[in-house]
Amino acid sequence: MPITQCDGRLFKEALLGSLAWLTLNRDEVDALNVFPVPDGDTGTNMLLTLQSAVEDIRELDDPDLSVMVRRASHGALMGARGNSGVILSQILRGVCVGIGSQRAVDAKGLAGAIREGAEVAYRAVIKPTEGTMLTVAREAAAGAEAKAAETSDLTQVVRAACEAAASAVERTPEQLPVLKQAGVIDAGGFGLQLIFEGFLKRMRGEAVATFERPTTQHARPKTVEAPSAGWGYCTEFVINGEQLPVDEVRNEIQRHGESALVVGDEAAIKVHVHTHEPAVVIGYATGVGRLTRLKVDDMSSQHHRLQGDSVRRPTSTKHLALVAVASGDGFRRILESLGVDSVVGGGQTVNPSTEDILAAVESVPSNDVLLLPNNGNVTMTAQQVAELSRKRVRVVPSRSMPQGIAALFAFDFSADLEANANAMSHALSQVQTIEVTRAVRASDVDGLKIAENDVIGLLNDRIVEAGKMPGNVVQAVLKRIDTAKVSTITVYAGTDADEGEREALVNAIALQFPKASVELQAGEQALYPYIVAVE
Repeated sequence: MPITQCDGRLFKEALLGSLAWLTLNRDEVDALNVFPVPDGDTGTNMLLTLQSAVEDIRELDDPDLSVMVRRASHGALMGARGNSGVILSQILRGVCVGIGSQRAVDAKGLAGAIREGAEVAYRAVIKPTEGTMLTVAREAAAGAEAKAAETSDLTQVVRAACEAAASAVERTPEQLPVLKQAGVIDAGGFGLQLIFEGFLKRMRGEAVATFERPTTQHARPKTVEAPSAGWGYCTEFVINGEQLPVDEVRNEIQRHGESALVVGDEAAIKVHVHTHEPAVVIGYATGVGRLTRLKVDDMSSQHHRLQGDSVRRPTSTKHLALVAVASGDGFRRILESLGVDSVVGGGQTVNPSTEDILAAVESVPSNDVLLLPNNGNVTMTAQQVAELSRKRVRVVPSRSMPQGIAALFAFDFSADLEANANAMSHALSQVQTIEVTRAVRASDVDGLKIAENDVIGLLNDRIVEAGKMPGNVVQAVLKRIDTAKVSTITVYAGTDADEGEREALVNAIALQFPKASVELQAGEQALYPYIVAVE
């Protein structure tokens, strides 16, 4: 029987198909990057954005399409990465607008929502360019609308969107000279084509487990020379607040770079821009509202790495470099996204040696280095490195990962070594750290009786709670903090944190601190199921 109605449950299942199909083909999309920056990896950015959309609806079982699409759209906006991710979030936002308050839509309704998705995405881009995923979105909508005029079968309508998207992708090199020069199709457009295809696969009843990676691959891009001034910095963040001036922010951000995308509403604005002045952009944004999800990538470094340059770059190409210690791949990625040039593995129980940190300091491309130990047991080692190094090294005495991240938010690209060391050291006091682990032996601490293997909670290095469940201990420690003074809580989940528990914990904290922004991040640290930053 043909499918003639799309409700919330069908949309969720189909979007899971999109996620699975894009996951299988992510590397192929990444390989199509022309520059091969300026946005990092297009496939990865689109995948992370789509993952964020799916995470917001994964536990939702609601037949109301408007509810499902609205949640997915919000998740995509909050998790949008890179230019392609922001545009994808706007396509989903447009689909949400097209659905409106309808609990389900027919073929024409779905085609109209896809059309609205393309139009909202076009309006979000300050300087729309043909031959990109915008073009693919528009052509997919046209294909869907044409088929919806002939049939009520939703599967046929989505198939028409897929076919139109594929045709549009193949034409992108003729529309965009840089693609023709590099000998590739548009990566973002191809990623969008895959999202439509995965949507169709689930609508046809194909099981995600049966999805197989296609054998045909597209051509890889030719080498593209970087501009003489370099690519600059891919700068992204979300501005949170009330009655935010979206148009004013868009106009100001546009003045400071290229590929500017500013989308959102009065409560949250997502910003993406390629700029040589990230400090100016971030400084302006902090005057507008509270920043979260800040990410600054040196696109010139990415370009050299991804092009596989054989020529060594000069040993001093930056006026100031950052080195930090981190435990966990998640924390490493977070630090790198915040501009850290070299991350040294280590932390509690696995402290890096003086030689390890010194080698990292000597390897970074600057004679002035800021060093963040991010652990009380590593601070003295870091100070030894400062004395041993031939470079000018200043230690920012961060005692935890949350302190180190808070310090990085205070980093000013335009300031000198001493000014940054002072500002970042001052920022350490702006965050409180909760760490949850298990007791290795029975003990009595300040009247608190602890049995071996009990879950213990530390607040700023001091044991204050004990219990049986990590999530419960986190909440107990949080009760010691004045809710009126909290604006942001970030939960960093470790490798031992239960998947179900971490989501429940974030929801419980949101209820406990209704006026605070609560985020969940993957720290992937060992031994500590949760590390929590309270600001």
